[in-house]
Amino acid sequence: MPPLKRKVVAYITDGGRLLVFRHPHHPEAGIQVPAGTIRDGERPEDAVMREAWEETGLADLTMVSFLGDEVRDMTAWGLDQVHHRHFYHLQCGGNPPDTWQHYESDPSDGTPHPILVEFFWVDLPDGVPELSGDHAAMLPELLKRMSTEG
Repeated sequence: MPPLKRKVVAYITDGGRLLVFRHPHHPEAGIQVPAGTIRDGERPEDAVMREAWEETGLADLTMVSFLGDEVRDMTAWGLDQVHHRHFYHLQCGGNPPDTWQHYESDPSDGTPHPILVEFFWVDLPDGVPELSGDHAAMLPELLKRMSTEG
């Protein structure tokens, strides 16, 4: 059995927009949402806030809700791992830029140097591109919750 990795996935919204990113130096990684590994002893809700800040550089983030979790075999994506993924809805405050670049200084994949990522907002639901690694798994739940919350 492949090793189990505990992960978090952050759907960060600003009004009716979802934050996504791409790796300009590694386009094969596809378009993603902020996500990462839960550290030993760390609660998932703390991990998602830490990962969201580390990856995006956005400081004005608020936890809205836990959306659900799933266990996913990642061999289809070339990883000999099983991920237990916890999905959260975070809301961005203030007036974030439409696009920006940020260096993630502590990549969870073990890369020894900072990784450049390029962030941009997409309109929910129709403007969301295909997300790699099945990051879109809980988008229906996000949309359902947003329609009842707003």
